Parts: sequence; C-alpha cells; structure tokens
Amino acid sequence: MDGNRRWAKKKGLSIDEGHEAGVKALEKIVDHCLDLGVKILTVYALSTENWQRRAKKEVKGLFNLLVKACKEKKSEYRKRRVKLVVLGDFQAFPRKVARALKEIAEIIKKNERLKVNVALNYGGRDEILQAVRQAVSHKIPPRKINEKTFGKLLYTKGEPDPDLIIRTGGVVRMSNFLLWQTSYAELYFVDVLWPDFTPRELDKAIFEYQQRKRNFGK
Repeated sequence: MDGNRRWAKKKGLSIDEGHEAGVKALEKIVDHCLDLGVKILTVYALSTENWQRRAKKEVKGLFNLLVKACKEKKSEYRKRRVKLVVLGDFQAFPRKVARALKEIAEIIKKNERLKVNVALNYGGRDEILQAVRQAVSHKIPPRKINEKTFGKLLYTKGEPDPDLIIRTGGVVRMSNFLLWQTSYAELYFVDVLWPDFTPRELDKAIFEYQQRKRNFGK
C-alpha cells in the first residue's frame, strides 16, 4: 500500500493525515473483497525497515492509528467474520500496540468469510531466515525439508500462495514482500497512490489478472 506520504504532500496535508486516508482506503478494499467473495487479502503495512528508520513522530502516529483502527473495527469484524492475522514480529512493538493487535486477531478463530493478513514489522528475507532457524531448532533432517515442509514454517503456513500482487504508487519492485510465496504470482503495478486506490481500481486489477494465462513455469 504505497503512496500515503506522497498523497498527503500533494494535498498540503500532514503525514499522519496521509496515513489516516490510507486506513480509510483499506477499509473500503476490505468491504469490497467481502462483496467479491475474496478469501484471503494480504496487505503490506509496515516493513522491518520502515518502523526502525522512519522519524519517531511518524512511527508514533502510525502506532496510534493502528490501535485506533483495531478498537473501532473489532466489533464490526466479529459480526462480519473478518479474521485478522499479523505477519511479522508485532511483539516488538510497544505494549499497547501489541495488545490491540492480539485482541483483534483473537475475535475470529475459524470459519471466517475473509482472512486479512497484515504484514507488520515484516520482511520477506527475515521470514525465510526465521523459517530456517525453526528447521534447525526443530532438528528437521535435511532429507525431509521440501517446499511443503518449509512452507509450514512461514508466517503464511497453511495458506495457498497469492494469485495476484498489486503495488500502488508507481514503484515497480517487490520491496522484500512475500519473497517465497510470490514465485508464480501475477504482478500488477499501478501509478495510483494508495489513498486513491478505490474498489473500482481493484476491479481493474482483477480484470487484468483474468486476461492473463498462468502456466506456473511449465
């Protein structure tokens, strides 16, 4: 979800207002995914690099926004059976943020209509490394390590690989996102900044995806 800060700058708004607009855009996309019958939506919200390298004021604003969104959406998502899962080490965040994320993640245990994976303090390389560490610590014999067993050690264990990856904001790269899982995903890059990414823009991306022929390397 790229472009919140640039969107705010273009409109003469603060960075916090840009991120608030980004949250509202995400809420609309979640609603649209429910209408479309999408089963899994994964969004890259905060990378390991983002929250450690950005200005403390901006990171504090992001954390406050996260806590606010969790509190406001908890009841609604319980009723609509939207399950939220965090990909990444959110326990490294301040206690109130980690607690809010844990609480909203526990409202739906199973039988969800839509699963929303939110990548927070996440990096694709870091995910692969932590999976390797698990394999070593569990003393899994090398001969038993294959794609299936390795996949179970990732944050997305038990999920199918993504079909479509969308990046907004005009940047054409993966930026350390789901490096293992996206081997054969279809990529869609668009210049629209994230706060302006509407359900109609999502429909365009899905239509483009539907026109492509997927052969998974065959």
